[in-house]
Amino acid sequence: MLPARPEPIPVDPRSTAVIVIDMQNAYASPGGYLDLAGFDISGAAAVIEQIQAVLPVARAAGMQVIFFQNGWDDQYVEAGGPGSPNWWKSNALKTMRARPELQGKLLARGQWDYELVDALRPEPGDICLHKTRYSGFFNSQLDSVLRARGIRHLVFVGIATNVCVESTLRDGFMLEYFGTVLEDATHQAGPDFVQKAALFNIETFFGWVSTVADFKGAFGQLAPTA
Repeated sequence: MLPARPEPIPVDPRSTAVIVIDMQNAYASPGGYLDLAGFDISGAAAVIEQIQAVLPVARAAGMQVIFFQNGWDDQYVEAGGPGSPNWWKSNALKTMRARPELQGKLLARGQWDYELVDALRPEPGDICLHKTRYSGFFNSQLDSVLRARGIRHLVFVGIATNVCVESTLRDGFMLEYFGTVLEDATHQAGPDFVQKAALFNIETFFGWVSTVADFKGAFGQLAPTA
């Protein structure tokens, strides 16, 4: 049983994946897209440390680790263009339109901004997936990857709680996946109240909310001893 809100939930590590959402320089490093767009990223360093504590426990317990990277091709064809609401709402695209010198640098594959932070690198057996919208289920391989492995429970960490984390967890709920977010291994884009609102939405309507300490307490004993 994983302690969680609104109630503890049974979690079989053999059918569980830890989904690491967008721990890229864009979202967690000074000089990345969120920072340049004026969002407070001061909580990102703590999130990195918490995820570093989660992943070894998850791997040792037999959980699948899946890293997501959010972004587009270097010409931004995948961003949709003016005919897409994404073109109008993406703060990265709006930032580049306001600052033409950044064109081709923000959230473009092959650029520093797109890359995972140095402190969080995939290990053998981990899976890396690309996404072009907030939800990791949209136009991606995630659903087939999970179903092929018999995975039903998703544990979410990463940035941003109120955008890509919540969007992916919501879509997973619609597809019959059990979603749990580790609240202290996530950080929001925006003021503190949006973190609280996202967590309220998740625990009330779409899934469960737990902590890194509870995750380690529930699954840490499954790690092999030397």
